[in-house]
Amino acid sequence: MTETPAPASLALSVLDLVPVRTAQSSAQAIAASMRLAEAADELGYTRYWFAEHHNMPSVASTTPPVLVAAASARTARIRVGSGGVMLPNHSPLVVAEQFAALEALAPDRIDLGIGRAPGSDPVISQLLRMSGTTSDVERFPSHITDILSLVSPEGATVRFASGGEYGVHATPAAAGAPQVWLLGSSDYSAQLAAHLGLPYVFANHFSGDGLERALDLYRTGFVASEWLSEPATFLTINAVAAPTDEEAQARALPQLRAMARLRSNKPSIPLETIEQAQAGSVADADPAAEDNLRRMRSRWLVGDAAHVASELRAFATRYGVNEVMVSPVSGSYDGEAMDAAPGRVQTLGLLASELIADAATAK
Repeated sequence: MTETPAPASLALSVLDLVPVRTAQSSAQAIAASMRLAEAADELGYTRYWFAEHHNMPSVASTTPPVLVAAASARTARIRVGSGGVMLPNHSPLVVAEQFAALEALAPDRIDLGIGRAPGSDPVISQLLRMSGTTSDVERFPSHITDILSLVSPEGATVRFASGGEYGVHATPAAAGAPQVWLLGSSDYSAQLAAHLGLPYVFANHFSGDGLERALDLYRTGFVASEWLSEPATFLTINAVAAPTDEEAQARALPQLRAMARLRSNKPSIPLETIEQAQAGSVADADPAAEDNLRRMRSRWLVGDAAHVASELRAFATRYGVNEVMVSPVSGSYDGEAMDAAPGRVQTLGLLASELIADAATAK
């Protein structure tokens, strides 16, 4: 792995899948996430991204541009974006138009994170595009360069075989453009981001396998571009912080069990409450399942504020990044309000008190 300097200070950002728990409506889940975005803005977080997943009972983040628009209207400072738009599901021109409009609504605050995975199964992919499931993946690099051109103030040019030209703009009179990031968890995305001279994010929250190699490929292969003069990257990670380790472990359990179901190819269900997850762990007691949960938990940051903050600093130093995007995977107790996510807000608040205050002092 290429040696990278330790960060002087650590910026924090948020990745939100808009989790849906038992008996909670999509409207309530989205309302809870809007409150979380407002909290992140007030606490000094750098950016707030929405993921794209489809046909999952436990996830309401299906349309990042709509959620970005709502969150940008309810915040004042924080950058807002997609983490990410799964490009094989969408027309590049539509994506460019959506994010050009968002940039006009919230100038200099919009990020367009783009991924290559479909974010669902082949049936949903077919319904989203009605054009098969492989052709657009194969054209991913050209679609990225198309979007870069379309969202720029200069726009793109279609050149015909006859010699004629046709100008295309994502918006009539752009004053700026969203910042484009490539997302991924493979060598392919890291190498493409390096080749195009774009910033890159490794999806460590989903799988940490191959992290060191992907960062090394990106940094050593980076080619300076009109968008970026040197490599720019940060990492995602799942985290739960609480006043006590006991509470943090309890709040982590529902999402841990949900991930275990996903990796065991079991049907997705709404996220359990903490009480349901605790009861389920007793009823489903199985050494192999418990071992799987322990392995996943070892890659998450779970504990009291001081512990999680210390682990975040060490994580950033190890991989030479000065920003970490936290996916706050804190579950909810039965009695907590359906249109709020106190555990997730608590995680952001505790980490901000430990890390963002430190960064402000360092400046």
